[in-house]
Amino acid sequence: MIQKIELQNLESHLTTPTMTASTKEPPQTTQELLPTTTPTTTQKNHKLTLIPLIFLIYFEVAGGPYGEEPAVKAAGPLLAILGFLVFPFIWSVPEAIITAELSTTFPGNGGFVIWADKAFGPFAGSLMGTWKFLTGVINIASFPVLCISYLEKIFPILGSGVPRKLAILGSTLFLSFVNYTGLTIVGYVAVALGVVSLAPFIIMSFIAIPKIHPHRWLSLGQEGVKKDWNLFFNTLFWNLNFWDNVSTMAGEVENPRKTFPLALFSSVVFTCLGYIIPLMAVTGAIAVDQRDWDTGFMANAAEMISGRWLKFWIEIGAVLSAIGLFEAQLSSSAFQILGMAEIGFLPKFFGLRSKWFNTPWVGIVLSTSISLGMSYMDFQDIISSANFLYSLGMLLEFASFLWLRRKFPLIKRPYRVPMRLPLLVIMCLIPCGFLVFIMVIAKKLVYLISGLMTIGGIGWYFLMNFCKSKKLLKFNSKVDDIYEE
Repeated sequence: MIQKIELQNLESHLTTPTMTASTKEPPQTTQELLPTTTPTTTQKNHKLTLIPLIFLIYFEVAGGPYGEEPAVKAAGPLLAILGFLVFPFIWSVPEAIITAELSTTFPGNGGFVIWADKAFGPFAGSLMGTWKFLTGVINIASFPVLCISYLEKIFPILGSGVPRKLAILGSTLFLSFVNYTGLTIVGYVAVALGVVSLAPFIIMSFIAIPKIHPHRWLSLGQEGVKKDWNLFFNTLFWNLNFWDNVSTMAGEVENPRKTFPLALFSSVVFTCLGYIIPLMAVTGAIAVDQRDWDTGFMANAAEMISGRWLKFWIEIGAVLSAIGLFEAQLSSSAFQILGMAEIGFLPKFFGLRSKWFNTPWVGIVLSTSISLGMSYMDFQDIISSANFLYSLGMLLEFASFLWLRRKFPLIKRPYRVPMRLPLLVIMCLIPCGFLVFIMVIAKKLVYLISGLMTIGGIGWYFLMNFCKSKKLLKFNSKVDDIYEE
């Protein structure tokens, strides 16, 4: 159903134009459809290259096997393994290849906002921006919480009360400052963090090989432990989504039309192996109470398999992974704000960059402030709220992708998903069905939070239109010009 994309075919897709003759000549380049910004010298010299981009995407999505443990707790080893084997093919691959096509066809820091706007108009673009931005900042809030959850195993004082709150506040502010120093620095930091945080899992998996009993992989769960499908699917979804977030940084990537597809496909393989190998190693090597598989259990498993030294390394690796996840997600959210200002969805003020580091400091401050407000929620409520809003955004994104294929069939696409429209519809229907399922099983609190945020987003759209009509704030005018054909 989902065709395998070979790297050899990739080059031909990147270099072979898809234009054919027609009675009405469509735009020949994306620049006729999109705003173009003339980069400053600083921007030209600090573009993201392939390797840092791969690791940034990796940290947008995963950051290591940290956080996959609740899938075993919710449904047992077999279903957890099958989930991390099958889910990437019905969700991660479609999302990644759609992101590759749209990011190379419509490059710009607006990312998915540009796609929805071009497909369905400014209201859809604004609503997409609201859903994705709020998803991002809610997600940002989860990473300091995850980080402190691992650190409390080393420093129990961080388990509750004022010390925990101060630790979350301090770590959030410090990591936001690191992000302020520049995307290039963040990219290479992501490479270093990725290597250090993954190394203990590679070591643990090798040490576990002689201790593995394959029959343990076939367990459907412990007798007497009820399956928690809400937790199971939300864990899979949270660990394997956000492939499109990197699209908001397309304007900061060196040669995005060639770099993006390679980086996305490499990240898909990298991420899937990073989840499934440690999961199979641990579930096959040790037998413990299923209810022990909480977030952070991988560290305890490392101690059982190899010793306390490896547990300590994984706990430190978890902290480093949370840092990488935070930096990647904050970069995406901040550049989304910048991109929305550049194309006229937000006032010019939101597009301001730092004079020292050329980073979108307004976007960083705004994203950090909202995430701090969310960081004291329950961890599972954070994940569920992010997943619900993300589901709304992804339904609109899939619809935008299909409509743009129909609306602009002849536009040059440097990378093109090698399927005709009917097959693309089928490919999109499967993940869309899962998105609807994730929304249906959500708790009432999640519906309330998501509903209020959506109403706020609609109100924001009309407020911005009012400010434009009354000229209360300054907006870029490019958005009115770029969509003329």
